[in-house]
Amino acid sequence: MKNIRGGVGVGRSLVSCLIVAGLLWVGVPVALAQSPSGPVRLPPGLVKMVDKPAPDFSLTLFSGEKVELKDFRGKVVVLNFWHSA
Repeated sequence: MKNIRGGVGVGRSLVSCLIVAGLLWVGVPVALAQSPSGPVRLPPGLVKMVDKPAPDFSLTLFSGEKVELKDFRGKVVVLNFWHSA
């Protein structure tokens, strides 16, 4: 492979990036699933909610439109709750 002016070959840097990406792809989920005391366990109240439909609720958008969760039945819904101080 041809080197770029004293730098690492394009092929080598691509391989290096792929290796790092692979390590992150495998390592991050494993690290997040672990805690110093062992695997993370859901509280009993949340375990009952796994594989159950979410309770219906409604939100009012900034435009004043009311949106209900039941309107999205059968579709993937991602809820992002956040707060900034």
